Amino acid sequence: MAADEATDGIRGRLAPVADAAGTAARGGVERLPDPAERLVLPRTERDRERRRIAALCAPFLVLATVAGLYPLSEMFRISVSEAKYVTEGFSLSAYRRLVTDPHLRASAVNTLWFSLATTVVSLGVATATAHALEKYDLPFRGALVTLLSFPISLPGIVAAFMIIVLFGNSGLVTNLAAWFTGRSNLDLAIATSVGGLFVAYCYSMVPRALLLLRGSYAEVNERTEEAARSLGATPARTFYHVTLPQIKPGLIGAFILTFRTALAIFGTVLILRALRVWTYEIDYALSAGSGFDIQLASAMAAVWFAFVLGFTALGLRYTSAEVGL
Repeated sequence: MAADEATDGIRGRLAPVADAAGTAARGGVERLPDPAERLVLPRTERDRERRRIAALCAPFLVLATVAGLYPLSEMFRISVSEAKYVTEGFSLSAYRRLVTDPHLRASAVNTLWFSLATTVVSLGVATATAHALEKYDLPFRGALVTLLSFPISLPGIVAAFMIIVLFGNSGLVTNLAAWFTGRSNLDLAIATSVGGLFVAYCYSMVPRALLLLRGSYAEVNERTEEAARSLGATPARTFYHVTLPQIKPGLIGAFILTFRTALAIFGTVLILRALRVWTYEIDYALSAGSGFDIQLASAMAAVWFAFVLGFTALGLRYTSAEVGL
């Protein structure tokens, strides 16, 4: 009985405080703009739906702000700073160097053509593989899917090491080719050449395109394909006129994803060093060899981010591919 009386006494003393806090909170909410007020205190079912959406998206928005928007804003500030270690003043000298330096211009060209070439090849391989997986009853299909998707889990450094093991001076493929042709291993090794880097890029990008394309093939209306075949269309014409239009969104989405992946690959380039690309130049600008040129590195990163964001936005604006930014 005494405990109950003590509890009632505490509640009685706290009640005015709780009422005052509630009144203050309601007053603060009422001073908010109408959309924000309706979000906090919903009046209709539509308002309650918006509040649920906001609650579900809040963790991502916090993460995007802390790990995305803030670092990006600092990067842009550093790129136009006049001082080296603090953000002071305003200067576009780093961006002028990007335009006037022939070495950096060549690196940008290398990045674009190499990324585009590897994307096109990876997309072709992934399309053929997805077609085979979804249209035919292949033996050991589960094991094949596992092996084909496995490279996604490998970092670029590991992929580069695998290329060296296969195509290096004493690599498995190099030794086999030397045995069949009678030529020297050194003449046949391509691990640290543009060809080896090309294979390494495709090795990392094909599985990513394959995942999207398998989903697109799962949505293909097989009855339309059967109708085309029954009317005398060849498999090639059936694919071009019936299947291809249905998987087009997946193809475009896979193109966007793999092209962005190719632009961002770094570990593979760092190990094989067959071509100077943009990510390698950013790393070099931050190294001791270039004097830790953080303004130039920030400017290159800013240009890279703006290009990737613009490319993705345009790709999604003018296509029906359902791929997020």
